[in-house]
Amino acid sequence: MANQLQAVAQHLKERRAKNDPVSEARKNRAQNPDRVLEALEKLRQILLDRTPTEELECDLEVAHGLVRGLIGAEKANELIERLPELRHCIALDVEAAFQGDPAANTYAEVIAAYPSVLAVSTYRIAHAFYELEELVVARIMSEDAHRRTGIDIHPGAEIGCHFFIDHGTGVVIGETTVIGDRVKLYHGVTLGAFSNREGRSDKGNKRHPTLEDDVTIYPNVTILGGGTVIGKRAVIGGNAWVTQPVAPDTKVVVVPPRMQLRTGERNGNEPDYDI
Repeated sequence: MANQLQAVAQHLKERRAKNDPVSEARKNRAQNPDRVLEALEKLRQILLDRTPTEELECDLEVAHGLVRGLIGAEKANELIERLPELRHCIALDVEAAFQGDPAANTYAEVIAAYPSVLAVSTYRIAHAFYELEELVVARIMSEDAHRRTGIDIHPGAEIGCHFFIDHGTGVVIGETTVIGDRVKLYHGVTLGAFSNREGRSDKGNKRHPTLEDDVTIYPNVTILGGGTVIGKRAVIGGNAWVTQPVAPDTKVVVVPPRMQLRTGERNGNEPDYDI
């Protein structure tokens, strides 16, 4: 067994020496996910008023220290200065969830239990890191929310305030997506890019759609492409596949297949199956 282990170890050393993607990743400075998520949770506590007001300055100092340890003092200062702006937008997102769901009873319930609030508030924080070019930190944060809620929002997306994702499971929002104010999505919505055989050749291009203000997207809709703009106040009905621009104030509806109900005995021309 010892000889076998030595042989395997030698093979692995040879693999590492070839500078494949895994070897290259090892050479890059990697963030500790636990430290990133600790900073994320402290920031979320502050932005959702889960820290005592009388201890706010102390909590901000703790948050600043956690962020400074991740991205350095200068960028940490910039991020902390953005917190009032993020707090304003998150409050509007909570309002959107409460107004948009008749099942909501209180704002406290929305903050404590709605996956949209967790996912979108995390996105707001991760996007701030993304704009500071701390891409790995931002991605760790967004993937934590994805794991916990089933809502996948790339931190590079640009999303306006008063944003609500109802139910939310299965939502995907790509990196170059642009979303205006007061937009509502339901579960199963994909705001994606066309498949590209060349892969990374599209990096830096606008690959994902734009949703203008006051758009509503119903469940299981797929909207693809950087040139696909959904105009203001448009409504996209469930199960639609959209790859071209939609004008403002337009309703897009997929005509459902016709269901036939028959009673009595089958005739000889009908298929022989039971339901």
